[in-house]
Amino acid sequence: MKIKIYKTSEINPCREASKITATILDELNDLITVGITTDEIDNYCLDRIKKLGGSPAPLFYRGFPKSTCTSLNRVICHGIPSKDRRLEEGDILNVDVTTIIDGWHGDSSRMYKVGNISVKAQNLCNITHSCLIESLNVIKAGSPISLIGKKIEEIAHFNNFSVVRDFCGHGVGLNFHENPSILHYYDKDYDNVKFVDGMIFTVEPMINAGKYHSKILNDGWTAVTKDKTLSAQYEHTVYINGDKIEILTESPNGIFYN
Repeated sequence: MKIKIYKTSEINPCREASKITATILDELNDLITVGITTDEIDNYCLDRIKKLGGSPAPLFYRGFPKSTCTSLNRVICHGIPSKDRRLEEGDILNVDVTTIIDGWHGDSSRMYKVGNISVKAQNLCNITHSCLIESLNVIKAGSPISLIGKKIEEIAHFNNFSVVRDFCGHGVGLNFHENPSILHYYDKDYDNVKFVDGMIFTVEPMINAGKYHSKILNDGWTAVTKDKTLSAQYEHTVYINGDKIEILTESPNGIFYN
């Protein structure tokens, strides 16, 4: 498996793309409310990405029809924004934004609460956020990539949640998706794949309130929980820079978690 290595001196456009993504996700805190459609959210993100000098990576990528993914309640990932779906009290929504600047990608997603949500939905979001943040702490050049999945499973299973297996994190940089795959569950084969100085990749655990199984709807994109339970996801793009990591999509306002 060939892993792309990027020099810190060359990735400033990736840093910029990631900052734009994080800025827009910050702004959505004031936009997302009862009554707005997911299509209106998508249009807002597209407009802001363009105004900030970027372009949206998902738009027409492998035929995807929109600029962002909006994944609501039982949708695990790749939800397609719609004019027909207005947000309702109690919904939980993941918005996934990827900005391109000069060919470089910055990819992140967050959960948003619509009004008052259930205790179970809040707990799911809390634990999913913990899965992401705690897994970032195991990243170190020379360590096995499998440590990420081991940490995420440990937290999710302790809280009686499951880890989605059909989708994973990935290398990113000059391409939207690069090697390696970043599994969010433990796989011993990844004990032999090591983190390398200069890697850029995403960590994006998808955690289900019920079983981990998923299915794809007839639109060919939307992945949902097979048992119709809730799902949540948080995502960061990170860069291994010597003996430390840079969270490239860190919120400029410190409000990554809602």
